[in-house]
Amino acid sequence: MRRAHWVVLMVLVGAIWASFVFLSLDLGQLASLEALGQMGRYIASFFPPDLSPSYLARIGVGTLETLAISATGTVLAAVLGLLLALPAAGRFGPFPRAAARLILNFLRSIPELVWAALMVMAAGLGPFAGTLALAWHTAGVIGRLFAETLENAPEEPAQALRLTGSRAALAFLYGTMPNVVPQFVAYALYRWEINIRMAAILGVVGAGGLGQILYVSLSLFQQPQALTVIIAMLVLVALVDGASAWLRQHLAN
Repeated sequence: MRRAHWVVLMVLVGAIWASFVFLSLDLGQLASLEALGQMGRYIASFFPPDLSPSYLARIGVGTLETLAISATGTVLAAVLGLLLALPAAGRFGPFPRAAARLILNFLRSIPELVWAALMVMAAGLGPFAGTLALAWHTAGVIGRLFAETLENAPEEPAQALRLTGSRAALAFLYGTMPNVVPQFVAYALYRWEINIRMAAILGVVGAGGLGQILYVSLSLFQQPQALTVIIAMLVLVALVDGASAWLRQHLAN
């Protein structure tokens, strides 16, 4: 076993070294005095942040827009993901299972930025495109998680209800769902946290929210305004992270 561990360790070290060589990564350039000076000057150009009342009001609207985009996209994804998770978990036979898993793989294999670009062309610039982009990609991710949860759920409660004469749908509703709903909620909340960050990134393609304000600020070399947006993003992510962690702990108890 020790020899096998050393072999695995050597293989990993060799793979990491080969990756550095293949990508031509030079950490010395990053740590050079010239590079550090350039980064320091660029970071210093962001200070102080723009805290003017008019700009803060604009940031407030963008924050609410980002929160709404991420929340709505996550809810839509959870509904679609649950609908696809049922056949993907094998509840309706092997052929629906294969078809549902293929759809889920397709949805999550396309990055959010690509979905956003497609939705912008279909629905135009604005929050609607960002919401749809998050919903499509997140449905593929969350649907797979839901399907795995359903497959690993204990079958005894549902079987006991079926033995007493309950229909299959009622046995699933009252025997299986109570065991998986807390996990579903935890997955949905976790994806909501991720979608808040992605909603900011989607602004690069004009999907609205704080991301669009950040992209415009950086494009116009307005670093103080960009720093204000970044601070708003950090505060928003921290608040949602704390709220979702509290809710997950409450559900677990």
